[in-house]
Amino acid sequence: MADILEEIIAYKRKEVERYKQELAQDVLESRIDIGSNDHRVMMKEVLATSQTGIIAEFKRKSPSKGWINKEADPGIIAPSYQQNGASALSILADTRFFGGSVQHIRCARARKVTIPILCKNFIIDDYQVYQAKLFGATAILLIAACLEKAECKRLIDKAHELKLEVLLEMHSEEETEYADLGPDMCGINNRNLGTFDTDVQNSFQLVGRLPSDAVKVSESGISDPQTVKQLRDAGFRGFLIGENFMSAPDPGQALASFISRL
Repeated sequence: MADILEEIIAYKRKEVERYKQELAQDVLESRIDIGSNDHRVMMKEVLATSQTGIIAEFKRKSPSKGWINKEADPGIIAPSYQQNGASALSILADTRFFGGSVQHIRCARARKVTIPILCKNFIIDDYQVYQAKLFGATAILLIAACLEKAECKRLIDKAHELKLEVLLEMHSEEETEYADLGPDMCGINNRNLGTFDTDVQNSFQLVGRLPSDAVKVSESGISDPQTVKQLRDAGFRGFLIGENFMSAPDPGQALASFISRL
């Protein structure tokens, strides 16, 4: 099987250059109020204190499964997630591979979503960090597998300069070395981004390699409340769940049912 991550990053580099041609970075930067924080409690704080720690994800499709919920409306599902107990949201900003858009974050904010929103994208350039800030994200996802360590550190610093938090995603023992770069939260992805296979055991295997004081997030492949309980016992405080909710007729109600079983 071809490496899906390599395909995504190759496309992303071209996409970012196209964005820069359409709207110059200095113009994008000029539209941002770095001091604005009108939505908000921060994600790290919420996860550290939440009884559930559920990060409910808005995701229309994936490279491995195709369309999950093609007609999903972020203006309906995002506020429903908030009303039904999500601690935070994750919103896909990638269009080609996940059917998302950074505009979906703005849409959620326009519908009075005030809980933290993670901009989930394959971020490789400062430009994307500025986009996340402009459209109302609280935090960005950085993926160790996409970045050299120096690049990752530079993007973390840029996010902090813009008063955005960083969830740093790792998948292997080697990648856990990135945890010393100063992210706000450390994520373990249970999905192999090369093949898109999932195995929740990855979180249990790697949690001991993360800093003891880190706010830890387990990502992908979680479909059973009992798994959340076991992950919490292992030290995790955030649980990113997308397909399990988005494949249901009413994602918000699916979230409420899941939380009721925790």
